[in-house]
Amino acid sequence: MKKTAVIGASENPMRYSNMAVRLLDEYDHEVVALGRRDGHINDMDVIKQWPEKIENLDTLTLYLNPKNQEEHYDYIIGLHPKRIIFNPGTENIELAQRAHAEGIETTEACTLVLLRTNQY
Repeated sequence: MKKTAVIGASENPMRYSNMAVRLLDEYDHEVVALGRRDGHINDMDVIKQWPEKIENLDTLTLYLNPKNQEEHYDYIIGLHPKRIIFNPGTENIELAQRAHAEGIETTEACTLVLLRTNQY
């Protein structure tokens, strides 16, 4: 399965990032939930102090609007995921261009839809 970092993870069950963390777990993907506050989603930790490295990271899925992504560009690119998913409302041409320059695939899609339609 694909190890996935969810940036913008929230404990609020009404947030799409929360739904994504739960659905990724349900589909047996290893999840690293990175948020603004420490917390929990089911039995998974939401981490406020983002780790410097995430070994074997396949996918990074974004739930931060483009303005809030800016301060994390170097971190996101530095994780060297194989792909970045820009969920609706997170599309960011500047970050996508930087990712492409580093050989990182990008896609504008909904993680929830990708999972539910077996396209993840």
